[in-house]
Amino acid sequence: MLIRPERERVQFYWVFWRIKFFLIWKKKLNNVVYDRPMDLDELIKIMSALRGEKGCPWDKEQTMESLKPFIVEEAYEVLEAIDEKDPEDVKEELGDLLFQIVFQCQIAKEKGDFDMADVIEKIGRKMIARHPHVFGDADYKTSAEVLVHWEAQKKREGKQRESLLEGVPKTLPSLLRAHRLQDRAARVGFDWDKIGDVMKKLDEEIGEFKEAMEKKNEDAIEEELGDVLFMLVNISRFIGVNPEDALRKTISKFISRFRYIEMAAADSGRTLSDMTLAEMDALWDEAKKKKK
Repeated sequence: MLIRPERERVQFYWVFWRIKFFLIWKKKLNNVVYDRPMDLDELIKIMSALRGEKGCPWDKEQTMESLKPFIVEEAYEVLEAIDEKDPEDVKEELGDLLFQIVFQCQIAKEKGDFDMADVIEKIGRKMIARHPHVFGDADYKTSAEVLVHWEAQKKREGKQRESLLEGVPKTLPSLLRAHRLQDRAARVGFDWDKIGDVMKKLDEEIGEFKEAMEKKNEDAIEEELGDVLFMLVNISRFIGVNPEDALRKTISKFISRFRYIEMAAADSGRTLSDMTLAEMDALWDEAKKKKK
């Protein structure tokens, strides 16, 4: 007959081994080990499991084409998190974007095209070739010199054709695409000497836009408005401001202030349609003061 301390010790070991067996069984069942820090290899295993025989139906149905909207969405969520200056959000959103890259690589691997290792190999070799001043004997003193070499190297790689403007994706947001195209043109000297010249050109474009408005010529209005927007992008490039970032932050500011008006109206038991423009303008000014 077991004495009490010994019986308790046996019971303890029996419970201990049952728990350990369950954990081992659970690991084997899931075929993915979750009790250690994650790394890229582990993330790739997770993606493989999601697309595997016993994986997730939704993940298994996806194609490179069907995932394109998610890549764009995740990239913009990274930008938003950076704007908010919250490291935890940035970390999470970068992870979501990375997962989309892993997803694409898994699909490509299944098709026999390439895998994550091939992608890393490709970008690593490209960065070394394009930075001979870091990994070789070249001596570039300024960013401008680096950019000249960068474009020359892209030509050697067959990445650029006859025009300097080729290679800027057509799918970029229009403000960003305009900025990139203008920047490339400026690299070969197609640019203004001083900001005053750019502002003068903007005034000229605004004048032509006003003239089109007075004539009520819809085609001309659209064209001249495009010219005004293009010049505003040129100004932003000239002074070192990314127009896409500037507009995105202004949109966030507008949303914040408009929400303030909505909440103030709700607190007073009213709707926006019950308020006059003057009342809404007063609340807008309040919102501006509170943010300063």
